[in-house]
Amino acid sequence: MIGLLGKKLGETRVYDAKGTLVPVTVVLVGPNRVIQCRTEEVDGYRAVQLGFDDQKEHRMTKAAMGHLRKHNAVPVKRIREFRDFSLDVKPGDVIGASIFAVGDYVDGIGVTKGRGFEGVMKRWDFRGGDASHGSKGWRRRTGAIGQRLFPGTVRRGIKMPGHMGQVRRTVQNLEIIQVRAEENILLIRGGIPGSKGDYVVIRESKKNPKKEATAKA
Repeated sequence: MIGLLGKKLGETRVYDAKGTLVPVTVVLVGPNRVIQCRTEEVDGYRAVQLGFDDQKEHRMTKAAMGHLRKHNAVPVKRIREFRDFSLDVKPGDVIGASIFAVGDYVDGIGVTKGRGFEGVMKRWDFRGGDASHGSKGWRRRTGAIGQRLFPGTVRRGIKMPGHMGQVRRTVQNLEIIQVRAEENILLIRGGIPGSKGDYVVIRESKKNPKKEATAKA
């Protein structure tokens, strides 16, 4: 399993090898710096810790700077571990878009756009009330949520108005259309959660990993 930290730069359209216009998300995925390599003997599991997007030292917490100094790493804005990393890397290495290839499938992980406080029709796609026959102001309301006599309370987890968006989501099986290794940029078919400038995680597809994608090609 391989993966990279990145930043969503926006969305556009490009032509693929067959001349088809494809909607893509542009993601900056490097440089990713290898901070630490965890091992089963020392840590009980195998993982690689990556850092992305250089940061000024005075903006880091003391705990984070202590961890980075211990591994002779530069200050970074984002740190993430990838378990069972299939590439042979060591602390201090720098990796980027070149670890992926055109035709590989990836999962895009990000935080969705915040939509603020929304009612049940927009948040949960409720039908809403009737427009006529004496509805009198029930066009966009929830409807009854009670339980009569027993248990006499509102069920847990019932869909209600509230804050919409700004949650972590994963979009699976996205195809890589272009790899621009010199610029550390990936052009990925489809949409990835988040706004322009948000941090995202691009990892090898769990359902269609790299070796299977290569075999199909």
